Amino acid sequence: MFIFEIIKTIILGIVQGITEWLPISSTGHMILVDAFMPLKIYEDITMNTEFVDMFMVVIQFGSILAVLLLYFHKLNPFSPKKSAIQKKNTWILWFKVLVAALPAAIVGLLFDDVIDAVLYNPTTVAIALIVYGILFIVIEKTKKPAKITTLESLDYFTALKIGAFQMLALIPGTSRSGSTILGATILGCSRKVASEFSFFLAIPMMFGASLLKLIKLQMSMDATGIFILLLGMIVAFVVSIIAIKSLMKYIRKHDFTIFGYYRIILGIIVIACVLFKVI
Repeated sequence: MFIFEIIKTIILGIVQGITEWLPISSTGHMILVDAFMPLKIYEDITMNTEFVDMFMVVIQFGSILAVLLLYFHKLNPFSPKKSAIQKKNTWILWFKVLVAALPAAIVGLLFDDVIDAVLYNPTTVAIALIVYGILFIVIEKTKKPAKITTLESLDYFTALKIGAFQMLALIPGTSRSGSTILGATILGCSRKVASEFSFFLAIPMMFGASLLKLIKLQMSMDATGIFILLLGMIVAFVVSIIAIKSLMKYIRKHDFTIFGYYRIILGIIVIACVLFKVI
């Protein structure tokens, strides 16, 4: 019944909204949810597979809108409430974001099909989850005082290096936010700066990935497909707002260690699902 597909869409939207911003891998969670509750919008298997592939990427538009809404003033270089210096700093922030986006954008465009064919599988996701989970724990245990405590003090070269870390997120299960936050932390950024820059960096990356997927698939949709896509994006948008606010509140007093343990547990669950042929 179609009502069940609506429920699945809402669940996927919730999962996307939460996991996109926490360093725990949205891909790993989406694979698990899709394994137990696969979307079946169309009877034709090929058409349904193409739609689900597109849905998993395009739903990210909702998450992007959440960042734009929450940080609209900080990201708006035309705000009449900003001084000339503040407007200049906003433009500089955008340039830093674009510089950081270059490495992953170039590699993604060149090797997107290869990555999907070779690495997009549960085993890769599980390994990435566990490895990065261990790294989060180790780095938090050995972390030195942050040298970069504001976005203004984040220089272009450091932004580019954070972008290099983001390339690792092309490996499914690594987590885009996990890679950028981990990389920024290693490079001396505070948790607040690492998290916010990761949010802003998501805007061009997720928008580009969604646009690329739409261009490659060129799938025509009926009213049902459009409704499901919009529903998923709306749910992801609302949940993303809650997730981002919660994360920023959490890191004021806590570190990222808990996410490391969570990733390891999730990775073990994915491996168990593979061994028992659940996925």
